[in-house]
Amino acid sequence: MTTTLFSCSDDNDSTQPARVNIKLVDAPGDYDNVFIDVEAVAIKFNGDADDEELVLDMDNTGIYDLLELTGGNNVVLADDEIPAGRINQIRLILGDDNSVVVDGQEFPLSTPSAQQSGLKLNVNQELEGGILYEFILDFDADKSIVRQGNGGYSLKPVIRTELAALSGAIIGDVEPTTFQVEVTASNGVNEISTFTDVNGLYRLNGVPNGTYTVTIEADPAAELQTVVINDVVVVNGEVTALGTTNLN
Repeated sequence: MTTTLFSCSDDNDSTQPARVNIKLVDAPGDYDNVFIDVEAVAIKFNGDADDEELVLDMDNTGIYDLLELTGGNNVVLADDEIPAGRINQIRLILGDDNSVVVDGQEFPLSTPSAQQSGLKLNVNQELEGGILYEFILDFDADKSIVRQGNGGYSLKPVIRTELAALSGAIIGDVEPTTFQVEVTASNGVNEISTFTDVNGLYRLNGVPNGTYTVTIEADPAAELQTVVINDVVVVNGEVTALGTTNLN
């Protein structure tokens, strides 16, 4: 049995965070190496100049050869929780140590826009709390490197952004609310559990796409029935609502 990418939470309100996983990949290019210096990734909300920007906790900063990130290879730049809601941009911030190797000779890559304000990737996506989203930054090295008249090279990044929601969520409530109740969703591969809060609400986060059996069970001392709900379908990126379950 596997564990899911989200831990469960007793917090069932709408302020729960979403989780984002940002990966860097590359299309093949006609160079020996293309080295990119990644310093940070930031998320911008709503899109106005004064709106909040959140710099993510980085799993991997450093210099990467883009030409090694092909054929299914990738690097996870960041895996972090952010507030749920609409995000407008991902900003990829590069350092100074960018270069290209051509016929065994290394040339520095001029990257003025990246150094000043970061590479702004428009996404305009509403993120639900409790759901895992994967952003794939497909850096096209071949189109991004420009030969200059003086024999040098500059970097004018061409990056395609793909989004996939990798999990869904299950919500509902239980009556009576005087006892804490455990709620478990299982499909033989994944098992995700949580408890109801003081209002009888529950939310199972990070539930991968699939069909589940949901078991709702009170403490034996409560002498309430256990309810089993079969064929609960979870779709990545969506919240499945089960409504009210009465245990009397």
